[in-house]
Amino acid sequence: MEDSRPAIIFTDLHKSYGELEVLRGVSGTIRTGEVVAVIGSSGCGKSTLLRCFNRLETINGGQLIVNNIDLSRPNLKTHQLRELRSQVGMVFQQFNLFPHLSVVENLMLAPQKVQNKSRRESLQLAHHYLEKVGLSQKANAYPEQLSGGQKQRVAIARSLCMSPKILLFDEPTSALDPELVGEVLMVMKQLAEEGMTMVVVTHEMQFAREVAHRVIFLNQGLVEEQGNARQVLTNPQSDRLRAFLSRMNLVSSAS
Repeated sequence: MEDSRPAIIFTDLHKSYGELEVLRGVSGTIRTGEVVAVIGSSGCGKSTLLRCFNRLETINGGQLIVNNIDLSRPNLKTHQLRELRSQVGMVFQQFNLFPHLSVVENLMLAPQKVQNKSRRESLQLAHHYLEKVGLSQKANAYPEQLSGGQKQRVAIARSLCMSPKILLFDEPTSALDPELVGEVLMVMKQLAEEGMTMVVVTHEMQFAREVAHRVIFLNQGLVEEQGNARQVLTNPQSDRLRAFLSRMNLVSSAS
């Protein structure tokens, strides 16, 4: 970790969909340069929390500050939202690449449209980050010509083209065949080693234990347990986390 400055501060967050309360008072801090894995069973609120961090979801209560932008305000200005989206990158499960654009065109789009960069500068960025994720040779290919792992690496490169301060990953390997997971996790591990602030919703417990600095375990919309990744995943304190890790076959192999 580079330093202890907060990149994200969330206090007593609440989020409901109608009568369904998904987040029921979640609090925590993500420091600059920190990698935090958010884990928990399906439906516990992991993805909802992540989507709140870049205002894809609007919170119903509590306070949320991301890169000094107060997302608790219901009347967030358009320029503030634009600033947030340029600073906070999001990598989804399903890649979300434009099928009618080539790989390099997918990467160039946001820098040109959101940051008003020139075509030349956007092209340079695109090639730089394609090389970073090991896909220089696929610049002129189209998404349908790529494997799932390659699509996800392109999606990561696309986020990096915006020079984000924070990267959010929502189950980035869940849609991949098992043999393709490693190539995506390798890129994420490299980003972590370079000091990128990352919040990763994941079921990859080995990745969480080896790469994340901290783990947040959500259960039924609440933080059940959080702390140092290796300590929490090797020696869980709560019965619910122990049961969850047993289902993930991690407790018995933890060392």
